[in-house]
Amino acid sequence: MSKYTTGELAKLCGVSVRTVQYYDNRNILAPSELSEGGRRLYSEDDLKKMRVICFLKELGFSLNAIGELFSEKDPGSVIALLLDQQEQLLRTELAGYQEKLRKLEELRQQIKNAKSFSVDSLGDIAEQMKNKKKLFRVRSTMIAVALIAEAIEVGTILLWIFKGIWWPFAVGLPILIGLCTWISVYYFHSVAFICPQCHEVFKPKFKESFWAYHTPTTRRLTCPKCGHKGMCVETYGKDI
Repeated sequence: MSKYTTGELAKLCGVSVRTVQYYDNRNILAPSELSEGGRRLYSEDDLKKMRVICFLKELGFSLNAIGELFSEKDPGSVIALLLDQQEQLLRTELAGYQEKLRKLEELRQQIKNAKSFSVDSLGDIAEQMKNKKKLFRVRSTMIAVALIAEAIEVGTILLWIFKGIWWPFAVGLPILIGLCTWISVYYFHSVAFICPQCHEVFKPKFKESFWAYHTPTTRRLTCPKCGHKGMCVETYGKDI
């Protein structure tokens, strides 16, 4: 039966000699015997075991998990559990990397769309990206309430037109006005704006913000810090 030195085993498995020695020190792969000169010698079974270790390491298993598996008398009873745990770990890591990739792509697009770029601009972009999910929830809530208001309005008007029943509209009108008012108050309570000049994050006065010219993500406002009047970028601001 073939015998392999530490160097030969390392070469066959594509790892360093120090890795083989480290596995020996961790009692994961001990040599089958020692030569008269004290050199470690590994058998064919040791080579197979080393290749299994390398395979499991490629799948992301920790040495503790690998050692646990080899110490079991019936490894089949624990391998399924270890595989499930490793799969969950890898899926979690993958989700994290995908989120980082999404942020990188979004950052690249934000920089591409920016008229000018500076370190302060990068801070503004980071603020927007950090609060994007919160801002999305605010808008989703507004849309849901708006749909309820629209249903009340359309439903009561149709009853009045086709059935001649006018009182649901009269009753629904104050509710409709109340919902629309709530949407406005909720929105301005939940958002803030970033000045493109001094990069201050601020909350404008309700009256100024309500009547200001705006796009879906910007609003023409006056910065309270530097006095700049122009299109300021919307961000989440309930905590400000």
